[in-house]
Amino acid sequence: MGVSAREAVLAKIRAAKGGASHAAAVREGWSAVAREYIQSATRERVEVLDLLVDRLLDYDAQVVRVGRDGVRDAVGRMLAARGVRRMVVPAGMTAEVLPEGIEFVVDEGLSAVALDGFDGVVTGSTLAIAETGTVVLQNVAGQGRRAVALVPDYHLCVVDAADVVETVSEAMERLGGTSGLTTTFFSGPSATADIEMTRIKGVHGPRFLDVVLVE
Repeated sequence: MGVSAREAVLAKIRAAKGGASHAAAVREGWSAVAREYIQSATRERVEVLDLLVDRLLDYDAQVVRVGRDGVRDAVGRMLAARGVRRMVVPAGMTAEVLPEGIEFVVDEGLSAVALDGFDGVVTGSTLAIAETGTVVLQNVAGQGRRAVALVPDYHLCVVDAADVVETVSEAMERLGGTSGLTTTFFSGPSATADIEMTRIKGVHGPRFLDVVLVE
């Protein structure tokens, strides 16, 4: 009782490959690997935030930096600049950051077709990684399920400066306690290129990304 299909399948795979003793050997082998890469911050705090902004801008995202009392106004200005009228938000999204004059609809299991009908989505975030310009979302209040962030063509994401780390290693350490949650990593708007290097936006997620960095 209480064993998920995933756990049952993984248990069968472990048994077929030698059981717990094999898994322990694998863990022991990994623990012996030398990890000489940078695992902690080396920059001053302001430099870390500057680096995140630089990376996001390089990826063609729009970024504004505001104090905590200016978040709603900043969100309002960015939404007005995009000309949006109807936005979806995940359940638990903080109402204090949502400006007046825009229709905000809470996602309650909306279909992909319904999500695609909105002008965009507004979410919070779990953390951001400065070195890679990556924002991380998890399936929690204010961030929602993966479809909410990936289906709409435009995403406005609120990032708290306190949740910005410099390195991927720091991010992985922070995410360790919630590794069981659905987690989405994105670096700028969705973009890809084919074999002829033709750049196409919006294939795997929103074509347009705005970030409000709250300091």
